Amino acid sequence: AAEVWLYSIDDYLKARDKQERLSQFNNYTNVPMKQAALDARYTWLTEGLHAEFETFLPLGTKKAKAGKGEAVDVLFKSYSRGVVTGRDAWAYNFNRNVLIENMNRMIRHYNAEVDRWKRQENYDVNINDFVISDNRKISWSGDLKQALKKEKTGYFTIDKVRQSLYRPFTKSNLYFDRLMNSSVYLFPSIFPTSETETENRAICVNRTREKPFTCLMVDCIPELVAIGGFGSPGQCFPFYTYDEDGSNRRENITDWALAQFRRQYQDESISKWDIFHYVYGLLHHPQYRERYQANLKRDLPHIPLAPQSSDFRAFATAGARLADIHVDYEQMPAYPLTMVETPGQLPNWRVEKMRLSKDKQSVRYNDFLTLEGIPAKAFDYRLGNRSALEWVLDQYRVKVDKRSGIVNDPNRENDQYIIDLLRKVISVSVETVEIVEGLPGRFTHCL
Repeated sequence: AAEVWLYSIDDYLKARDKQERLSQFNNYTNVPMKQAALDARYTWLTEGLHAEFETFLPLGTKKAKAGKGEAVDVLFKSYSRGVVTGRDAWAYNFNRNVLIENMNRMIRHYNAEVDRWKRQENYDVNINDFVISDNRKISWSGDLKQALKKEKTGYFTIDKVRQSLYRPFTKSNLYFDRLMNSSVYLFPSIFPTSETETENRAICVNRTREKPFTCLMVDCIPELVAIGGFGSPGQCFPFYTYDEDGSNRRENITDWALAQFRRQYQDESISKWDIFHYVYGLLHHPQYRERYQANLKRDLPHIPLAPQSSDFRAFATAGARLADIHVDYEQMPAYPLTMVETPGQLPNWRVEKMRLSKDKQSVRYNDFLTLEGIPAKAFDYRLGNRSALEWVLDQYRVKVDKRSGIVNDPNRENDQYIIDLLRKVISVSVETVEIVEGLPGRFTHCL
């Protein structure tokens, strides 16, 4: 392989800062360069990157995804980014009825603009000058303006109101529509209908230089940065794919991958679901994440084979349980927090904005109620830069979009849903940490 010399500088510095840093050396000969080899993919193998990562089984590749020949040397045939609406305030809402009203209103205004475009005589007019930009009626984006120029009409249909994972352990209603979403990627073939949510699951991973690697199992359409927050786009690997009407269900794990696992462990009983869960369990392994953190910032995960069949089964069993509690978190038992009522305050179960205490042992739910007794272990389960519990505390608050005036209110008719959700996510977090602590330790010998 070729060799290069380089000097590594802090990520995300501005150009001026980089120039100032380099100028401190006075002469280029004083720059402390380090030698770095290039691998077969022309990646600089700098400090922190491990070459053996490339020898593991890739989760997915662009070639396999494009369908160029039989899918080999890869675990999953297809994968997809999460959905980007370009107008979250309009296309997402905790309240289904509010979402329906908002999208009906926006589509009517959009169609009126399409009709006005059809009737105007000067087609050379700049589309940005033509459209009426009233933020309380519509949220324009470049792709929606181009759709207007092509005279595409919008149609509201109730079956496009779908469930979506907006952030970790935060489900919301989504208006799932090619026209009103900036990009739906491949999700019309992953969760094409509500019915497919009962049988399909997808492993979502982030790939970003900005935040730690994380993954989360989903059973519904995820938003682009659902699992790690802003700056942490996700790629999702489903177990099944479908035609866009929900028919023709296909397993997404390749036959090649199944053969590799069966040959490795001399076990013909290994199923594709076993492999799916093995992958999910392994992606939680602390030593895997730590050793390959630099690789995971540059590439999709590559999956090593555990040394023994018993290790494979242990990871598959752990992954299956993690998948169940992460997908069905609303069905988990509620962690026994102490509910402390404020003297003199009337009973009130509404949330405006919850606050975590400085010692992280309690949550100020509202002026009436404080929840005490949060175990420290709950904060050890992290997705990106936050724990699962902190994601819920951040997302379940009343938000008012400044541009449109749209209110997104998480409170429900079941007035204790959010309290129960907090307690259940704590249970999920504690069990997740315990499962991860019980993953096979000897697996580190093959990393």
